[in-house]
Amino acid sequence: MGHLYFIPLACALLDLNMASVFLDQVCVDFPVYYGRQRSLRGTLLHWKIGGVLSRDLDNQFMVRSLDHVTVQFHDGDRIGLIGDNGAGKSTLIRIIAGILEPTSGEFTCQGSLASILTLATILDGEMTGYENINRALVLLGVAKNRWSHLLNDIEQFTELGDFLSLPIKTYSSGMQLRLSFALMTLHQPDIVLLDEVFAAGDATFRDKAKARLEKITNNCGILVVAHHAMAEIQRLCNKVLWLERGKVHRFGSTESVVAEYLATRRQVPSE
Repeated sequence: MGHLYFIPLACALLDLNMASVFLDQVCVDFPVYYGRQRSLRGTLLHWKIGGVLSRDLDNQFMVRSLDHVTVQFHDGDRIGLIGDNGAGKSTLIRIIAGILEPTSGEFTCQGSLASILTLATILDGEMTGYENINRALVLLGVAKNRWSHLLNDIEQFTELGDFLSLPIKTYSSGMQLRLSFALMTLHQPDIVLLDEVFAAGDATFRDKAKARLEKITNNCGILVVAHHAMAEIQRLCNKVLWLERGKVHRFGSTESVVAEYLATRRQVPSE
């Protein structure tokens, strides 16, 4: 499944038992630096980025990645995000994760959050594996009497052995992936965000990671997953949000929205 990064966050807790996500007229604009030089350059940037290109009051090129998005996700929702590259799927996930702030509009959520985004930033390269584990346990607020149990679980899951005593900068990318994923899945969140899928690591590790991730997604309150494979969307989700150039094109049942989406592209769902 693509690059993974769980960021444990606390959203505004309005109801301790029910997860929810609410966006009201949310817009997200990104400045395009050096975009003033030629109209052709602006056109090419527009084509590459996929958002809506415009200029602000200072004549600076801006790309609107989300355009007045209003949606509500409730406990029990399994939301699939679909749309072409540049439609705004990853931006929406980053808004929900708290990594980006809306340029305008309102956003609120309730429940603990785990966001699967960028692998590299979860680990400190100068610290050992064990030091990174201890830091994660502190940040997650794990009680000290559980540390020994969780440490044993991480050691068995990663199979890194003595490498856990070495600095992360000495690890291969596959070793970093193993430790990062183990740290990402230390707790059961209320809301899980997945941006594409995870295909790194050897086959044995992928199987272990898939089983661990499915347990977390099955027990969370809300799942939001961006994916280009309609078969995976149909397998995981009960609702689909179809984005087009940052706007909500359709939001409804998986069956109806995926059928319309595929019809516009004359595709057949892959098995």
